[in-house]
Amino acid sequence: NYFFYNKDFVNRVLVIWAITLSFLSLDAYLESISGTNIFGYGEAYGARIVSFFKDEPIVGGYINSFYLIIIGYLFYLSNNISNRYKYIILIFSIFFITAIVLTGERSNTIKAVLGFFLFYFFNDLFKFKEKIILILLLMTLLGIIISKSDYLNLRYQGQFLDKIKNTVMVKKEIKKSNNTMENTLYHELYKSSFLVFKNNQFFGVGNKNYRIETCSTLVKKKTFYVCNTHPHQIYFEFLAEHGLIGSFILFLILFHLIFSKIKIILSSKNYIQYGCVIFLTTSFIPFLPSGAFFGDYNLTIFWINLSIMYSVNKKTNIFTIDNNYT
Repeated sequence: NYFFYNKDFVNRVLVIWAITLSFLSLDAYLESISGTNIFGYGEAYGARIVSFFKDEPIVGGYINSFYLIIIGYLFYLSNNISNRYKYIILIFSIFFITAIVLTGERSNTIKAVLGFFLFYFFNDLFKFKEKIILILLLMTLLGIIISKSDYLNLRYQGQFLDKIKNTVMVKKEIKKSNNTMENTLYHELYKSSFLVFKNNQFFGVGNKNYRIETCSTLVKKKTFYVCNTHPHQIYFEFLAEHGLIGSFILFLILFHLIFSKIKIILSSKNYIQYGCVIFLTTSFIPFLPSGAFFGDYNLTIFWINLSIMYSVNKKTNIFTIDNNYT
């Protein structure tokens, strides 16, 4: 709030972020074509894109964390946006979305595409007819990109959509199949974390203690826990580590911080705030796999988005004396 109170500072930071994110996305495109990024990273992960993260396949989640802020900033730069300018921003949005899809990170792709639709749904600069055409064009484009790549087809079709189809089969058929959601690591982790919650319903096992609870030798002998660092899903993580009471308090605080200013944000038509709110909202989509919410990387990105959401509007920034800030 203090730093973003200065409009010049906002411009400097977000211009640098826009350049950085664009360069990172271009590098992801390069790696998807050549197999390695400009530094030669990526060979160890096969078709997975790592870009400058070297040994961490998180580039899709990283782009998703900031691209809506950048898109919002481009709309924020001018109150009287011409049709040509808004379509250039739209192309820039699709540029980021495509980079995320190419990474093969399914959960982040779903969040990014949903965030894209929500952002433009609430964008008053596009007519309803334009929004419908936009949705159809984007879905067609993504369908073509996925169908043309064996790796992406496997990630999104074979390892995701086909497994969803299997979940609607008759239970007997599901038990016979070796490719159902029931046999995936995520499903086993969800069951394990729910079991941890059942055994510690009110207060959980403590923040970031899922790994201790499930990986303890004594515990492993007595339960069906799956040893892992975290449950890989935000709601199961909260329930297992904080129980009903802790989860209720934490969600109450977080949702109040995010949604208590929603009327001000919508009336102000501040598109940077739109981007932040949408990213924060998609972070809480049920059942989608996620990183550890209380891990340093994920929590830092979460609080950056929440902080910027408050700071870039004089009506929500805690330093409201300067009337020159707009």
